[in-house]
Amino acid sequence: MAIPKPRSKKQVLIVDDHPVMRKGLAQVIDQEPDLAVCGEADTACQALNSIAARKPDLVLADISLPDKSGLELIKDIQVYHPGLPVLAFSMHDEAIFAGRVLRAGGRGYLMKQATCATLLHAIRQVLAGEIYVSQKMSSKILELFSGRRSESVDSPAERLSDREFEIFQLIGQGAATREMAERLHLSVRTVEVHRGNIKKKLKLKNATELVRCAVRWSEAEGLGWG
Repeated sequence: MAIPKPRSKKQVLIVDDHPVMRKGLAQVIDQEPDLAVCGEADTACQALNSIAARKPDLVLADISLPDKSGLELIKDIQVYHPGLPVLAFSMHDEAIFAGRVLRAGGRGYLMKQATCATLLHAIRQVLAGEIYVSQKMSSKILELFSGRRSESVDSPAERLSDREFEIFQLIGQGAATREMAERLHLSVRTVEVHRGNIKKKLKLKNATELVRCAVRWSEAEGLGWG
């Protein structure tokens, strides 16, 4: 039986629901002598199927996907493909999402405003077994671990679980409970329980205060699902 030859290039799977973004990323990566794009996916479900079929060395994934959040995708990858590194690539502020990505099992976080050189550097750093975040975020993380700085809880984002945070975002975007349940593939009852937990954690008296808080925060952060 012939021994399979090692792949000369590290294989990258791109997960993003915007075709133009996927095409641009693929063009940048495929130009490199040591990297190649082995596949693309536009949903979390499709990503898991592509990982099983194509066996990538790294997954480059947006955290805003149409069927479930990238955070949940990262957790699924850690369950079904332990050790497969995921580099999150997103338009959302790293101060809000980088820590969540790392806690979910991701190996790095890069904002979409980054240069092509920074993207390639991040990919190679994660492939080398290291974690990639910006210098600013790295300094913040080091301060937290050294005890010189306590993690801020001024933002609601810091007090909520990943699922609660998803629901909080959707509340801020005006989504009704049933719509949230369908979008997140949860029961209406489960969404209601999460809403109750959010109110308790944020010390809000009623549903009206919850909606006001979520809308103000969403507008301030400029966040959206897609």
